[in-house]
Amino acid sequence: MFFDKRSMQSNLECFLECTTPVVQSQFLHKSEIRDLNVLWHPWEREKVEYFTLGDLWNCYDEWSAYGAGVPILLNSNETLVQYYVPYLSAIQIFTSNSARNSFREETESGDCETRDSFSDSCSDESESEKLCRWDGFSSEEGGLEQESLWPRSDRLGCLYFQYFERLAPYGRVPLMDKINGLAQRYPGLMSLRSVDLSPASWMAVAWYPIYHIPMGRTIKDLSTCFLTYHTLSSSFQDMDLDDDMDGNEKKKRKEGEGISLPPFGLATYKMQGHVWVSSKSGRDQERLMSLLSVADSWLKQLRVQHHDFDYFTGIRRG
Repeated sequence: MFFDKRSMQSNLECFLECTTPVVQSQFLHKSEIRDLNVLWHPWEREKVEYFTLGDLWNCYDEWSAYGAGVPILLNSNETLVQYYVPYLSAIQIFTSNSARNSFREETESGDCETRDSFSDSCSDESESEKLCRWDGFSSEEGGLEQESLWPRSDRLGCLYFQYFERLAPYGRVPLMDKINGLAQRYPGLMSLRSVDLSPASWMAVAWYPIYHIPMGRTIKDLSTCFLTYHTLSSSFQDMDLDDDMDGNEKKKRKEGEGISLPPFGLATYKMQGHVWVSSKSGRDQERLMSLLSVADSWLKQLRVQHHDFDYFTGIRRG
C-alpha cells in the first residue's frame, strides 16, 4: 500500500523518494576494472557496480506515460495520491576521449535538433595541459548561447552531449519521448555506462503535476512543480547523498538491488501553504534550502545557465 510507510515521512520526503530512480545494475568484468580512470574512480575494490544510461531511462518509462504517484497527507489528515510527469530539463554528459570518439562518426552525420561541437574538442596534448573547447550547442528549444573555452581538468572529461530545455511546459514532451528522439542521433545516450562518465555529468528533471486520486477537488498546494538534480557518474555511487535523513529513514542498499540516484539538488515553483513543509521540526525547510543551495553551487561551478532553474527561482525571488 502507498501509505504503509507514511507515518515517519513528510510529504517532501515522500516526493523525493517516489521520484528517485533505482536503476538496474551490472558488475564490471574484472579485466575492465584496471582500465577505469583513476581520477574518477580512486577507490580500489574487487567489484564495481554500474548502470547503462538506457537502463536509467527505463525507470522513467512508466512515469512518462502515467505519472509518478506520490502519496500526500493533507492538513485535514486526508490522504490522496498526486501524479507528476517527468520532463528532461537539462543534461550534460562528460566522458573520456576514447569513449567519446567511439560515437563520433555517428554523431557527425545526419540532421538533428541539437548540434554537437566536439569537432575541435580535446587535443592530444599531455593530460595536464588539455583544454576541452565547446560552444554549448543549442536546439529549437534553446540552450547555451555563449561560447565557452573551458579550462579542462582531467576530472571534467570531454563533453559528449548536452541539452537545455527552454520550451514552456505545455510545449514539452515527457522525458522518455525526448530521450528516444535524441538517442537516434546520439546513441551514447543509451549505451554509455555510469563508469564511463566523469563526476561532472548530471541531469535535471522537471516534475509537473497532472492529476490526483481521488479527484474532484482543487487543492492549490498541489500545483507545486519540482526540479530535481541527479549525478550520472559512478564516482558518486559510494557517497551517501541522504546524510541529512534520519537513521530510520535510511535504507542500506544491498549489492545487486539496483543503484539509487537521489537528487543532490532541488528547486521548486508555486510552493505555497504547508503541504510540503512540515512545521513539526523545521527539517523540511532546512532541506529545501540546502538542496537549492547545492543546485545553485553546482551550476555556478560548471558555469552553466539553466533556464528552468532561473525561472523557478526567479519567480520566487520576484
